[in-house]
Amino acid sequence: MTITSQDLMKCVEIKTPGAPSVLTTAFRERPVPGPGQVVIKVMASGVNYPDVLQRQGRYNVPPGASDLPGLEVAGYVHEIGEGVDGFNAGDAVCALTPGGGYAEYCLAPVEQCLPLPENVSMTEAATLPEVYFTLWFNLAMQGNLLSARSLLVHGGSGGIGSAAIQLASSLGLDVYTTAADGPACEFCAGLGAKRAINYLEEDFVAVIRGETEGRGVDLVLDMVGGDYIQRNMECLGQKGRLVNLYYLKGSKVEVDMMPVLVKNLTLTGSLLRPQPLSVKAEIAAGLTDVVWPLFQSGKIRPVVNKIFSLDRASDAHTYIESGQHFGKIVLQADL
Repeated sequence: MTITSQDLMKCVEIKTPGAPSVLTTAFRERPVPGPGQVVIKVMASGVNYPDVLQRQGRYNVPPGASDLPGLEVAGYVHEIGEGVDGFNAGDAVCALTPGGGYAEYCLAPVEQCLPLPENVSMTEAATLPEVYFTLWFNLAMQGNLLSARSLLVHGGSGGIGSAAIQLASSLGLDVYTTAADGPACEFCAGLGAKRAINYLEEDFVAVIRGETEGRGVDLVLDMVGGDYIQRNMECLGQKGRLVNLYYLKGSKVEVDMMPVLVKNLTLTGSLLRPQPLSVKAEIAAGLTDVVWPLFQSGKIRPVVNKIFSLDRASDAHTYIESGQHFGKIVLQADL
């Protein structure tokens, strides 16, 4: 079979693990959908910290997934595979991808595709799937978010944190968050946080104790790990749930587990990417029923901090690693 220029697409490869400069523009054969799959003409793709970890060689690609970075995209359905229902060529969609989002075309299982929410642009929609699939699975399905009254979110000015603040506050929870400085705290307060805590100047455990009159919060969402694990347990009230998405300060730590017994705590967490399609379909249903209408009503909104062209993926990674961003970073297709 002869491959022509029409069969090729521009993409961004990780040539070898390393610094942002290892991200290189290349051309590869355009994906073809198999049964239950959709090929999306990518208009924009979200940049997430797992992309950084993959580039650094610290996040393994699951078997069968694309080795290209990029876990979320927005664009138009280009081609559908056998057995795909609910979408047609030309439909505007956003999707959680198995990888490969840093490209002009991307393959995704139909279970991980969602229509664009009303009142959301294509660029904004590219920031939604990874964050909201992650949040719904961890906070709602494992952390019982819909029955909670209060939530502590660490890193509230980032992509996950800013979305968690908006989602929980729109559902009526008292939301507390930590952030690194005054501007970040102001940003979080503007998203709906009841109290934004500058963790460099304040002890978040003491603040939570005071804000809740000693009761503690129902849920903690954390990506820090390390010594935060013990402190998070101190922040939780009776039957509280600690949900860990990652352990940036380390997963191996000495912890006094007695609070688990005394307060009947639940410690949980997950990686989204290895979950089976049946779980991701359940997540998508929850987002469609509960979260997408919040975008339609304007109760929550995507927060896009900065947009880069696909050719500048290395600059986007340098920026996300700087920690200067409030909200999400996007790679936009050449128009």
